[in-house]
Formats: sequence, structure tokens, C-alpha cells
Amino acid sequence: MIIGSHVQMKAPDFLAGSVKEALSYEANALMLYTGAPQNTKRRPLEEMKIDEAQKLMKENGIPMEHMIIHAPYLINPANSVKPEVSELATQFLTSEMQRTAAIGAKYIVLHPGSYTTTDLETGIRTIISCLNGLDIPEGIVICLETMAGKGSEVGFRFEHLAEIIAHMDHPEHFGVCLDTCHISDAGYDVSDFDSVLDEFDRVIGLDRLHIIHLNDSKNECGARKDRHANLGQGTIGFDTLCHIAHHPRTAHIPKILETPYIDGEPPYGREIRMLKEKVFEDMTKAQ
Repeated sequence: MIIGSHVQMKAPDFLAGSVKEALSYEANALMLYTGAPQNTKRRPLEEMKIDEAQKLMKENGIPMEHMIIHAPYLINPANSVKPEVSELATQFLTSEMQRTAAIGAKYIVLHPGSYTTTDLETGIRTIISCLNGLDIPEGIVICLETMAGKGSEVGFRFEHLAEIIAHMDHPEHFGVCLDTCHISDAGYDVSDFDSVLDEFDRVIGLDRLHIIHLNDSKNECGARKDRHANLGQGTIGFDTLCHIAHHPRTAHIPKILETPYIDGEPPYGREIRMLKEKVFEDMTKAQ
């Protein structure tokens, strides 16, 4: 099982500290932002301790493609209403891809964005135009994330992502990140994961699925709200998520936890242990 979580990247250890945090959870994958997700401020690459991080990854037998980069939320490729937002999406995403390549990672997860005051079709066309305008570094794959469908989000149906990828000038640079909370909130029944994979394969193609965000949901299936819950503390349930984590059809795909902190502390070490042992532990109770 390839399992990890979102980790921090902060001074003084930066990227090396991110890898150390993942190792402390006994993870063999990790996901991080290259800087604060709410702004464009970024540390110079030479300060990020990339060599030390790569050495730690190699020493612990973790390939660099299991280090996932997440693009900041402020990038909105679907916005056609404000030209400055579209321009930021193109410029900042290009910068983030260059940083991803410099780090030595392969996959960068991107939210398709929200169409705001227009409509879904316009949003999809805008995303296609934005992504086709990118200069993508060699070897980098943008993984469009499946969304819950709140507000004016694009990407809550597999068909949205399939249409975007089908219109890419360089489709080899594009794949999908499937979020279990998001697709459940969007109306997919993840308790029948084989059927979900069959549908994904029919619409997009399983060869495009590169990352799974493994999260429980605080909402009922189809609520279109997007509120993550800890494993076994939501409507999806531990048994279903554990089944997904160990599913043979996705054994080669990194699973990344994005579950909420508990009492101000990351739950990832305990959640990873639960998945490895296939035994649920109620983390709301005192340790």
C-alpha cells in the first residue's frame, strides 16, 4: 500500500522537514504545498533543502513520484469573468510547475476551479484555454482533482474532467486525482468502489488516475458540500476507506490523507496505522 498524508513545509527544514514529517507517520508518500496556499509568496529554491529531502527519500526507499505537490487554491483556471484571475492562473501555475520540476516531483494536483457568475460550459471552455496556454516542463503531470460540486465548481462529474483532457494539446501531461470525500459528496457511491472505478475507466480511463485523496465525509452522499472527516468518523466509514486503500486495482496509486487535525494535532500516523492493520480506532477518545 502506498499511503501518506498532507505534510507541512516550513522553516527551518522546509522540504527536508516535510519528508521527516512523513517518515514520522511511517508513510511512503506525501503531499505538500511549495508555499502558503493562500498567496504567491515563495522561498527561493536554494533555501528549500531539496538535496537533503531527495536524499532522505532515497534512503527510505520512497520514489520521488510519491512526493505530490498541490497547487494553491487561489489558482482558478475556470474564471472568465476577471481577466486578472485568468492571468494569475497561467503565470502562477507555470511557476509552481517549474518549482515542482526543480524539486524532482512529477505530479501537481490542481482544482479545476469555479466558473463564478457564468455557467458550467463556459467554465470548462475557460479551463481548456488556460491549460492549453501553459508551458509544461518535461515529465510533469497535472492531476485535475475530482470536486464535490459546491457553488460553481467544475469537476464534480467525471465527464467534466474527461472533456477537459480530451481537448488538451498535450494530453500526456494530464491526469486525475480522485478524492473520496469529494466524489461521495458529488453523488458517487464509494461503498461500491469497483463500480466507481468501472465508471471512471469508461469515462476517463484508469490509466489517467495517478493519485487518490483518501478522506471520509461529514456529508451524506450527493450533498455537494465538501467537508472532510477523519477516517471512520464520517458517512463513508472506515471499512469502505480501508477497502479502497487496499484495493488491488489501485495498488500502484499513492493514497493521500487530508483529514482534519484532532485537538490541534495531525492524526496521520494513527490513521495510517489503522489502514495498515485494517482495524478502526476511535481517535475522538483520549489516547
